[in-house]
Amino acid sequence: MNLKKLGYGIVLVLMLVLAACGQNNDGANDKEEEKQQTAEDQKKTEESSEMADSNMEEGHSGMEHSESGEIPKGLEKAQNPKYPVGSKAMIETDHMKGMKGAEATIVGAFDTTAYVVSYDPTTGGKRVENHKWVIQQEIKDAGDKELKPGDQVVIEADHMKGMKGAKAVIDSAEKTVVYMIDYVPTTGGKTVKNHKWVTEDELSPVK
Repeated sequence: MNLKKLGYGIVLVLMLVLAACGQNNDGANDKEEEKQQTAEDQKKTEESSEMADSNMEEGHSGMEHSESGEIPKGLEKAQNPKYPVGSKAMIETDHMKGMKGAEATIVGAFDTTAYVVSYDPTTGGKRVENHKWVIQQEIKDAGDKELKPGDQVVIEADHMKGMKGAKAVIDSAEKTVVYMIDYVPTTGGKTVKNHKWVTEDELSPVK
Protein backbone atom coordinates (compact mmCIF):
# COMPACT_ATOMS: atom_id res chain seq x y z
CA MET A 1 0.00 0.00 0.00
CA ASN A 2 2.82 2.37 0.88
CA LEU A 3 4.48 1.58 -2.44
CA LYS A 4 1.28 2.45 -4.24
CA LYS A 5 1.05 5.79 -2.45
CA LEU A 6 4.72 6.45 -3.21
CA GLY A 7 4.13 5.72 -6.90
CA TYR A 8 1.13 8.05 -7.00
CA GLY A 9 3.21 10.74 -5.32
CA ILE A 10 6.02 10.44 -7.87
CA VAL A 11 3.54 10.62 -10.77
CA LEU A 12 1.88 13.68 -9.23
CA VAL A 13 5.22 15.46 -8.78
CA LEU A 14 6.20 14.70 -12.39
CA MET A 15 2.87 16.08 -13.65
CA LEU A 16 3.34 19.29 -11.67
CA VAL A 17 6.89 19.73 -12.99
CA LEU A 18 5.77 19.20 -16.60
CA ALA A 19 2.88 21.64 -16.18
CA ALA A 20 5.22 24.29 -14.78
CA CYS A 21 7.63 23.81 -17.69
CA GLY A 22 4.77 24.16 -20.14
CA GLN A 23 3.68 27.42 -18.53
CA ASN A 24 7.25 28.76 -18.61
CA ASN A 25 7.55 27.88 -22.30
CA ASP A 26 4.23 29.58 -23.04
CA GLY A 27 5.39 32.69 -21.19
CA ALA A 28 8.67 32.72 -23.10
CA ASN A 29 6.83 32.28 -26.41
CA ASP A 30 4.42 35.10 -25.53
CA LYS A 31 7.33 37.43 -24.73
CA GLU A 32 9.09 36.50 -27.98
CA GLU A 33 5.92 37.14 -30.01
CA GLU A 34 5.45 40.49 -28.23
CA LYS A 35 9.02 41.52 -29.11
CA GLN A 36 8.50 40.57 -32.76
CA GLN A 37 5.20 42.50 -32.89
CA THR A 38 6.83 45.59 -31.35
CA ALA A 39 9.68 45.44 -33.87
CA GLU A 40 7.21 45.10 -36.77
CA ASP A 41 5.10 48.03 -35.51
CA GLN A 42 8.22 50.20 -35.16
CA LYS A 43 9.32 49.29 -38.69
CA LYS A 44 5.89 50.21 -40.09
CA THR A 45 5.97 53.55 -38.24
CA GLU A 46 9.43 54.37 -39.64
CA GLU A 47 8.33 53.42 -43.17
CA SER A 48 5.22 55.62 -42.87
CA SER A 49 7.34 58.54 -41.65
CA GLU A 50 9.80 58.13 -44.52
CA MET A 51 6.93 57.96 -47.02
CA ALA A 52 5.39 61.13 -45.59
CA ASP A 53 8.74 62.96 -45.87
CA SER A 54 9.14 61.73 -49.43
CA ASN A 55 5.63 62.87 -50.37
CA MET A 56 6.30 66.30 -48.86
CA GLU A 57 9.43 66.68 -50.95
CA GLU A 58 7.61 65.57 -54.11
CA GLY A 59 4.78 67.97 -53.34
CA HIS A 60 6.87 71.10 -52.86
CA SER A 61 10.56 71.27 -52.07
CA GLY A 62 11.40 68.28 -54.25
CA MET A 63 10.13 70.02 -57.39
CA GLU A 64 12.58 71.47 -59.88
CA HIS A 65 12.43 75.26 -59.83
CA SER A 66 12.49 77.33 -63.03
CA GLU A 67 15.49 79.65 -63.42
CA SER A 68 13.78 82.06 -65.79
CA GLY A 69 14.55 85.69 -64.93
CA GLU A 70 11.43 86.95 -66.70
CA ILE A 71 9.46 89.51 -64.68
CA PRO A 72 5.62 89.54 -64.79
CA LYS A 73 4.03 92.53 -66.50
CA GLY A 74 2.98 95.30 -64.15
CA LEU A 75 5.43 94.36 -61.41
CA GLU A 76 7.08 97.50 -60.04
CA LYS A 77 10.58 97.76 -58.60
CA ALA A 78 10.75 98.50 -54.88
CA GLN A 79 11.78 102.09 -54.20
CA ASN A 80 13.72 101.53 -50.99
CA PRO A 81 14.24 97.80 -50.46
CA LYS A 82 16.05 96.66 -47.33
CA TYR A 83 18.30 94.56 -49.59
CA PRO A 84 19.23 96.45 -52.80
CA VAL A 85 19.98 94.67 -56.06
CA GLY A 86 23.53 93.31 -56.00
CA SER A 87 23.68 93.10 -52.19
CA LYS A 88 24.03 89.93 -50.12
CA ALA A 89 21.63 88.44 -47.54
CA MET A 90 21.21 85.22 -45.58
CA ILE A 91 18.20 83.04 -46.42
CA GLU A 92 16.07 82.18 -43.39
CA THR A 93 13.45 80.05 -45.16
CA ASP A 94 13.46 76.52 -46.56
CA HIS A 95 11.20 76.55 -49.63
CA MET A 96 13.70 74.25 -51.32
CA LYS A 97 16.32 71.81 -50.02
CA GLY A 98 19.61 73.53 -49.18
CA MET A 99 18.05 76.97 -49.10
CA LYS A 100 18.01 77.81 -45.39
CA GLY A 101 21.35 79.22 -44.25
CA ALA A 102 22.59 79.87 -47.79
CA GLU A 103 23.95 83.28 -48.80
CA ALA A 104 21.84 84.98 -51.45
CA THR A 105 22.68 87.60 -54.03
CA ILE A 106 19.76 89.94 -54.67
CA VAL A 107 18.79 89.97 -58.36
CA GLY A 108 15.56 91.96 -58.07
CA ALA A 109 13.34 93.63 -55.44
CA PHE A 110 9.66 94.44 -56.07
CA ASP A 111 6.63 95.86 -54.26
CA THR A 112 3.58 93.57 -54.48
CA THR A 113 1.23 91.25 -52.61
CA ALA A 114 2.57 87.74 -52.09
CA TYR A 115 0.23 84.77 -51.71
CA VAL A 116 0.55 81.33 -50.21
CA VAL A 117 -1.44 78.95 -52.43
CA SER A 118 -2.45 75.29 -52.68
CA TYR A 119 -2.99 73.82 -56.13
CA ASP A 120 -3.26 70.66 -58.22
CA PRO A 121 -0.46 70.50 -60.83
CA THR A 122 -1.66 70.42 -64.44
CA THR A 123 0.79 67.54 -64.97
CA GLY A 124 -1.01 65.40 -62.38
CA GLY A 125 0.38 64.02 -59.16
CA LYS A 126 -0.04 65.08 -55.55
CA ARG A 127 -1.66 68.36 -54.62
CA VAL A 128 0.88 71.03 -53.64
CA GLU A 129 -0.04 72.53 -50.29
CA ASN A 130 0.98 75.97 -48.96
CA HIS A 131 3.32 76.94 -51.79
CA LYS A 132 5.32 80.12 -51.20
CA TRP A 133 5.06 82.38 -53.13
CA VAL A 134 2.83 83.43 -56.02
CA ILE A 135 2.51 87.21 -56.43
CA GLN A 136 -0.40 89.45 -57.51
CA GLN A 137 0.92 89.80 -61.07
CA GLU A 138 1.12 85.99 -61.49
CA ILE A 139 -2.58 85.35 -60.92
CA LYS A 140 -4.94 85.36 -63.89
CA ASP A 141 -7.22 88.42 -64.10
CA ALA A 142 -6.27 89.50 -60.56
CA GLY A 143 -5.53 93.10 -61.58
CA ASP A 144 -5.32 95.22 -58.43
CA LYS A 145 -8.01 93.25 -56.64
CA GLU A 146 -6.97 92.18 -53.16
CA LEU A 147 -7.47 88.42 -52.90
CA LYS A 148 -8.45 86.74 -49.64
CA PRO A 149 -7.99 83.26 -48.12
CA GLY A 150 -10.41 80.84 -49.73
CA ASP A 151 -10.54 82.65 -53.09
CA GLN A 152 -10.17 80.32 -56.08
CA VAL A 153 -7.77 81.49 -58.77
CA VAL A 154 -5.75 80.34 -61.78
CA ILE A 155 -1.95 80.60 -61.59
CA GLU A 156 -0.06 82.14 -64.50
CA ALA A 157 3.41 81.70 -62.98
CA ASP A 158 5.60 78.83 -64.16
CA HIS A 159 8.05 78.56 -61.26
CA MET A 160 7.65 74.78 -61.37
CA LYS A 161 6.34 72.13 -63.75
CA GLY A 162 2.57 71.86 -63.66
CA MET A 163 2.07 75.27 -62.05
CA LYS A 164 1.07 77.44 -65.02
CA GLY A 165 -2.67 77.18 -65.64
CA ALA A 166 -3.30 75.29 -62.40
CA LYS A 167 -6.40 76.03 -60.33
CA ALA A 168 -5.43 77.20 -56.86
CA VAL A 169 -6.89 78.32 -53.54
CA ILE A 170 -5.48 81.31 -51.69
CA ASP A 171 -4.24 80.26 -48.23
CA SER A 172 -2.92 83.65 -47.07
CA ALA A 173 -1.81 87.05 -48.37
CA GLU A 174 0.93 89.53 -47.43
CA LYS A 175 1.77 92.98 -48.79
CA THR A 176 5.57 93.04 -48.90
CA VAL A 177 8.75 93.41 -50.90
CA VAL A 178 9.58 90.20 -52.76
CA TYR A 179 13.06 89.33 -53.94
CA MET A 180 14.43 87.31 -56.81
CA ILE A 181 17.72 85.74 -55.72
CA ASP A 182 20.71 83.62 -56.73
CA TYR A 183 22.23 81.26 -54.16
CA VAL A 184 24.42 78.19 -53.76
CA PRO A 185 22.54 75.44 -51.83
CA THR A 186 24.00 74.44 -48.46
CA THR A 187 23.64 70.83 -49.66
CA GLY A 188 26.10 71.51 -52.48
CA GLY A 189 25.60 71.62 -56.24
CA LYS A 190 25.37 74.41 -58.77
CA THR A 191 24.12 77.95 -58.14
CA VAL A 192 20.34 78.34 -58.23
CA LYS A 193 19.56 81.28 -60.50
CA ASN A 194 16.62 83.68 -60.32
CA HIS A 195 14.69 81.93 -57.55
CA LYS A 196 11.19 83.43 -57.23
CA TRP A 197 10.32 84.50 -54.59
CA VAL A 198 11.47 85.21 -51.04
CA THR A 199 9.90 87.92 -48.91
CA GLU A 200 11.79 90.54 -46.91
CA ASP A 201 11.21 88.76 -43.58
CA GLU A 202 12.69 85.57 -45.04
CA LEU A 203 16.08 87.25 -45.37
CA SER A 204 18.53 88.57 -42.80
CA PRO A 205 21.73 90.66 -43.01
CA VAL A 206 25.04 88.90 -43.63
CA LYS A 207 27.07 88.93 -40.41
